[in-house]
Amino acid sequence: MITVTNGATIYGVDAKIITIEVNIVQGTNLYVVGLPDNAIKESQHRIESVLKFIKCEMPRQRVIVNLAPADIRKEGAAYDLPIALSILNSSHQYHLQDLDKYMILGELALDGSLRPIKGALPIAMLVKQYGFKGFILPKENAKEAAIVEGIDVIPIGHITEAIDFLTRKIIIKPVQAESFDKINDTLNEYELDFADVQGQENTKRALEIAAAGGHNLIMIGPPGGGKTMIAKRIPSILPPMTIDEALETTKIYSVIGKLPNGFLITKRPFRSPHHTISNIALVGGGSNPQPGEISLSNNGVLFLDELPEFSRNALEVMRQPLEERKVIISRSKVSVEFPANFMLIASMNPCPCGYYNHPTKKCVCLPVNVQKYMNKISGPLLDRIDLHIEVTPVSFEEISSKRKSESSKVIQARVIAARNIQIQRFQKFKNIYTNAMMPSAMVHDICILSETGNKLLKTAMEKLGLSARAYDRILRVARTIADLDCSENIKENHIAEAIRYRSLDRNNWGT
Repeated sequence: MITVTNGATIYGVDAKIITIEVNIVQGTNLYVVGLPDNAIKESQHRIESVLKFIKCEMPRQRVIVNLAPADIRKEGAAYDLPIALSILNSSHQYHLQDLDKYMILGELALDGSLRPIKGALPIAMLVKQYGFKGFILPKENAKEAAIVEGIDVIPIGHITEAIDFLTRKIIIKPVQAESFDKINDTLNEYELDFADVQGQENTKRALEIAAAGGHNLIMIGPPGGGKTMIAKRIPSILPPMTIDEALETTKIYSVIGKLPNGFLITKRPFRSPHHTISNIALVGGGSNPQPGEISLSNNGVLFLDELPEFSRNALEVMRQPLEERKVIISRSKVSVEFPANFMLIASMNPCPCGYYNHPTKKCVCLPVNVQKYMNKISGPLLDRIDLHIEVTPVSFEEISSKRKSESSKVIQARVIAARNIQIQRFQKFKNIYTNAMMPSAMVHDICILSETGNKLLKTAMEKLGLSARAYDRILRVARTIADLDCSENIKENHIAEAIRYRSLDRNNWGT
């Protein structure tokens, strides 16, 4: 008797259906075909232990398990549960009803209890897309899968519960997830606030502009100037995540098994990898392609502290994702795509000793060493960073001041207002909702300058030796500054402020 069940595998951040066929014929042993990995091949031993534990028998005949389609590589132990149930059904030890109408996944422990799986959220989306009757999975993954509305999520703690449910001996109530708004209200509070930052008004202004337009930013300043402290507060001024953004980000964490508490991610990610990180860990990849830090930062912030200390190769491989907002990883047999729509926030010292241009401390570096240090960041990468900010040390008067700084909520309100203007502006365009996302062709149509503003920008381009990409970046930033001012037109002061944020261009630093 052939028994058919349904499982799934993860490619990139999406799921694909895997049909599991089990047949019992003359012979001995269990054979799994259809490009299984070692974890699946070893399922025989786990299943034998489980069947013995629940007083059932492994058939004394040849058990053939086919995972279709046969040309897709299958990985992981999540097929244990559907294979075990199919064996029980094919050997007539139980009559399991509607087995082929459910998506079933779960890793078995030797006593029959279920361990959590990876990728429950994208698989649940697949369940809804193909209209399965429900999704039977480990109870630890139930809340995660229940985020997807309109499907029955059946939480299972032990294989016997799945058997009793499919034989109609018990009724298991599907898990109901909390609404997105409720989760957002309870989990979306930030501990760090801009109200704690004294001074640094110019830096905070630049960060507000970056948040309002989704721009990349680099801070340059001496050690102890507050660069890291300020960077950690950026998520608190970004707009709340939409349900689509939350689902997209949650899927990424789901497929690598790092979803916190099984809940929907509603806080914008803030990732801060160490400078010793490898290319693959930063961008993603490996023999079994996995998302890297730039994908884990999707819809959030990637903070690279001490930027020149990162591997040159690691930084260079970020150039394409910064432009395309996605990562495509190709192997001989597979090509996967990971989203990478993140804000890059970087920081660095101005020179090896850290005190170049410091108001009170003397720099001991030779000019050639300052330039060599700066050259660790390539021009093409620097061109992709919209705002360059010099962070100056905070004076004693500012530190000891009793004056209260603006809170994150006050700044966030202005950021949200500017973002709403941009959403209205780009509502006719797919996948564009901030000024930083505008392609070059669109920049010239939307960022229209007056004659005076055009002359001002031309002068800056000639004096600073800016590239065509830097020209577009200035226009995008100027458009964001105008949006913060609720101005329909880009004015001369908006252009002038945007030009100020190009302090790291090659011919005005280290000379």
